[in-house]
Amino acid sequence: MRVFSFLFLIFLSINLSSQTNPLWTQKKVKNYLPHMSVAEVEKFLTKSDMVIIPVGALEQHADHLPIGTDFLNGVERCKLIAQERDILVAPVLMAGQSPYHMGFAGTISLSAETILKVHLEAVESLIIHGFKRFIIMNAHGGNRAITTLLVDQINQTTEGIAVSYGEAVGPFYSQTKTKSAGYVPPRTLLDRHAGTPETSSSMYLIPNLVQMDKAETPKLTLPPHMNAMLPEVIAGDPTALLVFLAEGLKQESTGKKTSSAEMSSTGVWGARNPSESSLERGRTSTLRSIEAAVMFIDKWNELRPYKGGN
Repeated sequence: MRVFSFLFLIFLSINLSSQTNPLWTQKKVKNYLPHMSVAEVEKFLTKSDMVIIPVGALEQHADHLPIGTDFLNGVERCKLIAQERDILVAPVLMAGQSPYHMGFAGTISLSAETILKVHLEAVESLIIHGFKRFIIMNAHGGNRAITTLLVDQINQTTEGIAVSYGEAVGPFYSQTKTKSAGYVPPRTLLDRHAGTPETSSSMYLIPNLVQMDKAETPKLTLPPHMNAMLPEVIAGDPTALLVFLAEGLKQESTGKKTSSAEMSSTGVWGARNPSESSLERGRTSTLRSIEAAVMFIDKWNELRPYKGGN
């Protein structure tokens, strides 16, 4: 009888699995709002009032990385942090501000006003439910000014308390225990958007979406004056980097000739082949970020202990 019951359960399980969505591969992730029920959110609020919101983008990342790289990598980092500490992961928008990538098919760009308004309304909703503290993770360089303003507006216009992820975790990097960075290419070439740092992180965070067989060395065409300052930018001169980024990667309508399609044959903003990326480098940079985030969360909880909704 027991053997029969066991075989029946196996048959039932196989039969049911064959009737469900064959494309569904996700597993339930702890503290990830889209996966949680009302009861689970209510239980979470007995332990913490802290939320982390990744602000990413849907933009071209050449042919070896997906258009959702910034959004997906941001969400995955937040999920990993939330496995270490009680912090709610609440992604709000996939798309960000990416007008300078519109020369490549698939990019979606939203206005700064839209991104700010949607996130503020989302934060206000979470505040109604009892959440108070917010870490805003900028997962896309083009959102930097927007996320800075978002943090300020949460603090100035709502009951919430917000901090920028970068500013929050930065001071704790020197205390992280993860030290080995794997192979890091020498800093002799421009290596930014969709280059080896971002590709390495993606190899760790979203491995089955990285297509390294499609990585190729881009052909760059920078305006002459920007090309002239490139050696100082690569060397790390802060002033050169500041003025370089102020002009670089701007939408075609500005006339600066620095949109990604105008500067790069592949969409990679760099001269290095992304195939020089490494999984170990991506793993190390991600783990260091998570370690630093955990230290910050612990310090914030120490400075402002949560009292279960009081």
